[in-house]
Order: sequence, then C-alpha cells, then structure tokens
Amino acid sequence: MNKTLSLTALTFSAAIAIASTGGAVPAFASAAVGKAAPDFTLADANGKVVKLVDFKGKHVVLEWSNPGCPFVQKHYDSNNMQSLQKKYDAKDTVWLTINSTNASHQDYLSNEKLNAYITAKNAEPDAYMADADGKVGRLFGAKTTPHMYVINPAGMVIYAGAIDDKPSANKADVAGAKNYVVAALAESSAGKAVSVATTPAYGCSVKY
Repeated sequence: MNKTLSLTALTFSAAIAIASTGGAVPAFASAAVGKAAPDFTLADANGKVVKLVDFKGKHVVLEWSNPGCPFVQKHYDSNNMQSLQKKYDAKDTVWLTINSTNASHQDYLSNEKLNAYITAKNAEPDAYMADADGKVGRLFGAKTTPHMYVINPAGMVIYAGAIDDKPSANKADVAGAKNYVVAALAESSAGKAVSVATTPAYGCSVKY
C-alpha cells in the first residue's frame, strides 16, 4: 500500500474513532439530509434569543464547536473558519456556531469566556450559542467538533458531515482540502442538487 495513502487512512480512522468513542454520548436523533431541519431556540453568548425558524428564506450554516478541541483549533488557528464566516455573511447566508459542551466538562466556557474567545479569534458568526444541556446537539445528531450542517432557504437540510476532506488536526492541511460546506452552498445557490450531501464528520466528540 502507498505509504501516503496508508497514513491518510490511519488518520481518518483515528478521527472517526475520536468521534464515535470519545465519551459516553446519549442516544440522539439526526437531522436527515432532504428533510426539514428541526427548529430550535437558543440564547447567544450575549443573551439574545436566536430562533432557527427566523432565518427561513436564507441559507443557514450550523457549526458545532469547542475551542478546546485540536480539530477546531486547526480551523481557527489557520483563520479558515473565520474567513468562511465573513465570506458568507456578505452573501446573505446565516452562520450559527453552537457549543454543546456540558457545564461539568473541563472544556466548558461561560458566555463571558466565549465572548472573549470570539474577540481573540476575530470570529464573526451571526451568533455563537451555548447548548450546555445538549438538547440542540442531540436534536441534530451532532457528534463531533466541528460537525457541519447546511440548510437551504426552504428550511431543508442539504448537507451534513465534515467541514472538508482532510480529517486531521494539522492546520497546514486546510489549504489543499475540498471544503464540503463551500461546495454545498455554491451548488445550492446555483439551483443545483448538492453532489456530496453527507460525509462522516471528523473531530473530537461533542462533550455532552
């Protein structure tokens, strides 16, 4: 077997193992591609109430995040996630970041600390929301950080899975990656069906 391919396969397997065995996760549902996205209401880090239903008529990106996760750090330390947030904010797309870390976990951050993190990283999601009881994460079936979902203007889930095809924590891999979220938004905006609608999410397990 080609050594590079072998290493990639091992990295991918390790990432999936992290997603599936990194903690005892209660049974949850899943936001299915081709189905209506389940509605939810959460308060953002500033206390503002955010309702998914209010964004009907726009594309919505949901990003599950945990600043303590190396896979999340990959995309923030490289400025990849912030660049996407800013790019799609200008394209009338709503970007919502959700942190489902349980308040008892060492990675949990208060709203004050989340706001400090957002400022330090120059992040610009339309809202960054804590889901400490995990209700919204379980509603969507979010398993990893990051775990990405794209919802079309009709409120249907059109993509669910990994942010890209490089399942590593190495920020150098961002440059050569195929970004599935970018592809889904481009195809949907052009009136096309999303060619890759589901992929295995990679990253750290959500700390429910």
